[in-house]
Amino acid sequence: MSQTTISRRKMLAGLGMAAGASTLSSTYVKASADKPTTPPADHPFTYCLNTSTIRGQQLGFVKELEVASQAGFDGVEIWIDPLKAYLDQGGSAKELKSRLDDLGLKVEDAIGFAPWIVDDETVRNQAMEQARQEMDMLAQIGCTRIAAPPAGATDKAGLDLMKAAERYHALLELGDQMGVIPQLEVWGFSKNLNQLAQVMYVAIASGHPKARVLPDIYHLYKGGSDFNGLQMVSGSAIEVFHVNDYPAEPGRAQIDDSYRVYPGDGVAPVSQVLRTLSLAGGPKVLSLELFNKSYWQQDALSVAKTGLAKMKEAVAEAMKG
Repeated sequence: MSQTTISRRKMLAGLGMAAGASTLSSTYVKASADKPTTPPADHPFTYCLNTSTIRGQQLGFVKELEVASQAGFDGVEIWIDPLKAYLDQGGSAKELKSRLDDLGLKVEDAIGFAPWIVDDETVRNQAMEQARQEMDMLAQIGCTRIAAPPAGATDKAGLDLMKAAERYHALLELGDQMGVIPQLEVWGFSKNLNQLAQVMYVAIASGHPKARVLPDIYHLYKGGSDFNGLQMVSGSAIEVFHVNDYPAEPGRAQIDDSYRVYPGDGVAPVSQVLRTLSLAGGPKVLSLELFNKSYWQQDALSVAKTGLAKMKEAVAEAMKG
């Protein structure tokens, strides 16, 4: 798709921009009969565990899923490499889907790093094939989303955002074929797509009706985005949101992923963010994504349970406003 074919109508069709509040909608994901379920009526959120949160315990892919289920999460956000290793070592997609069903879990999203956005055409073509293979694996286990961060374009600034939009459109077209939606992810540490405004520009300019964005509390802060900007994003544009918190120190320039803490244990405006998301309308998957090394030294199930409890407390506080 050339730049000249991106009409204003198509740009706006990709993602609606909403300044007003929409009616709250709710979602309810049923888990197994012996585990807690998400209240269906009081908010639009379901709870998901990004397996990075308990990665450091080195439990293995299957055990991480079991911990998420035991802790009471509705779903999981997995990483492509452990999934691929599971399949390469003899596991099957059918077997894994059955296991997930038994655990009462839905794979809400997956984290991959195909460099689909880079200027090098050869690398980009290889990335599209990588993305195709990853989407195929995900579709087989019932996962309909994959993160699309600016992998490969983080160190050098100046990426042409209109070209990025064309490349995102191509990735979305591939996603249409595979039944998996790539979500444009904000990376606060990157020199490209490090702010919500940049990501929204690329998503809108892609001109694709399934364009979605994947924000993250930590990354919004790290990249210097104002949290009030979330009020400009329509409910349909965000399906998954990474939830975490960060301390007052170190500052934005020095902070990294390892400083992420449970929601409510830092200084981020978590309640404001969740309230904004709820008012935007549409169901939202809140995925707890942490890389805190001190948590990795603790019992994984305890960390997962604590994280879920903290998420629910944050949602309850947000719904008071």
